[in-house]
Amino acid sequence: MYYSDIFYLLTIILFFVSMICSGIVRSRFNRYSKDRTYNGMTGAMAAERILRANGITDVTIVQTQGTLTDNYNPANHTLNLSQPVYGGQNVSAVAVAAHECGHAIQHAQAYPLLMLRKALVPICNIGSIGSYIAILLGIFFSRSGLITLGAVLFSGIVLFNLVTLPVEVDASRRAMAEVDRLGLLTDEERIGGRKVLFAAGMTYFISLMTSIVQLLRLLSIANSRRR
Repeated sequence: MYYSDIFYLLTIILFFVSMICSGIVRSRFNRYSKDRTYNGMTGAMAAERILRANGITDVTIVQTQGTLTDNYNPANHTLNLSQPVYGGQNVSAVAVAAHECGHAIQHAQAYPLLMLRKALVPICNIGSIGSYIAILLGIFFSRSGLITLGAVLFSGIVLFNLVTLPVEVDASRRAMAEVDRLGLLTDEERIGGRKVLFAAGMTYFISLMTSIVQLLRLLSIANSRRR
């Protein structure tokens, strides 16, 4: 079996692992969405408490459509919470809202890795489009140099994922620290909240592993074309 075949097989395996992880995230989110918070706090209320406790006054909490579409946008200082999180009076809602607040705190404190990830966004966007164009042209015209160029461009995506993982882990760490400090959840509820955030964090790890395997596969293809 050639190295490219091995990498192709690993990509398929990681794809299914990613699907499983996504299913676990939804399953845990749904599971702990059934556990009403002891104080009746919603995700939006938890976010407001955390932001205020950290002296962050320039972030607007916004309700958005969808499920698990929550994010913090540093460009316009908005904390975007999906409907189940914004109004949900449950453990999952508070945990997810706190995680996004973790990103807002990172931004307010100029957390270096968050700033680096923001700077890498244009490189990642160029790589996501340019890499596939270069690779397709390289395969079509049998030019290993173009495939290598595609791999170089794709490495921007790998770098972005490499930086994203610790950023997400740190946001979850900050989230649970704030939940503990402000007493937003009971000890038992915090266990559920950590499980939700841990499962979500695993999806970023799988994304990183998948991008690394894809990069190695591209390099292997380029190397085989030179022979």
